[in-house]
Amino acid sequence: MPANDETRELWVEKRIDAPIDAVWKAWTDHLEEWWCPKPWTTELIQLDLRAGGRAAMIMRGPDGEENAIEGVILEVVPGRKIVWSDVFKAGWVPSDPFMAGTWEFTPQGDKTLYRGSARHWSEEAYQQHKLMGFEAGWGVAARQLEAVAKRIAETADA
Repeated sequence: MPANDETRELWVEKRIDAPIDAVWKAWTDHLEEWWCPKPWTTELIQLDLRAGGRAAMIMRGPDGEENAIEGVILEVVPGRKIVWSDVFKAGWVPSDPFMAGTWEFTPQGDKTLYRGSARHWSEEAYQQHKLMGFEAGWGVAARQLEAVAKRIAETADA
């Protein structure tokens, strides 16, 4: 798991065995199916994919744990990139920041290079995310994203 001291960035990359359109659709339209490692679940409250749009969800664990996430979308390049941060809530209301997330999608023939990254506001948040199991958790989510994207691609081919 590489890290950059200046940006305090953690990331995962995965070559997904599905075309970019299917991966994008899986990310944007089926987020609840893949976002967090099972047996955790995700309840999507809102995902407004435009600069300034609200992104809010609740992740729930098997023992009743809940982790509410809220932030704003900073940038969307359709089919290629989504940037989000929890530095603000909807309406540009300041929040206690933890990270800025970037998800990038690069076509590679009939496959897609997927890169999910998290940049942290502080060394403490960076270390906390590492210890929470960033690499394993985001890696599992990437594999779950691939499964959804493959299903979407197969359905489109039928």
